[in-house]
Amino acid sequence: MFSVGALMQVLACALYNNWWPMLTVLMYILVPMPCLFFGGGSPDFLNTRDAGDWADAAKFLTGFSAVGSIAIPAILHHAGLIKAGAMYIEFVSFFILLCTVLTFNQVTKEESW
Repeated sequence: MFSVGALMQVLACALYNNWWPMLTVLMYILVPMPCLFFGGGSPDFLNTRDAGDWADAAKFLTGFSAVGSIAIPAILHHAGLIKAGAMYIEFVSFFILLCTVLTFNQVTKEESW
C-alpha cells in the first residue's frame, strides 16, 4: 500500500509535468517527528489525556502536519500552480498513505499475529 501511495505521489507530478505537489512529501516527513521527539517514539501518547504539556504540543504539531498534507495541494490548486487532476491524485495518495499507517498501527498492536 505504501508503494502505491508513493507512486500516486510521483504520478501527480509526472502526469502534469509539474513538481510543485512534491511539497506534500515534506509534510509526510514532518508528521511522525513530534511523536519521535516528544512522545518517546510511541504513538500511545496520542490516546492519553494527562500526558503533559510536551505531549499536548506534540499532538498539536502532529495534527498540524496531517492537515498540512491535505492543505498544501488545495492551496497550490487555488493559487493556480497545479491542476485539479494533480490535486485529486494527491488526495488519493494521502488517503492511501493514511490507510497504510493505520493498518500498520493496528497490526503492531495485535500480539497474536
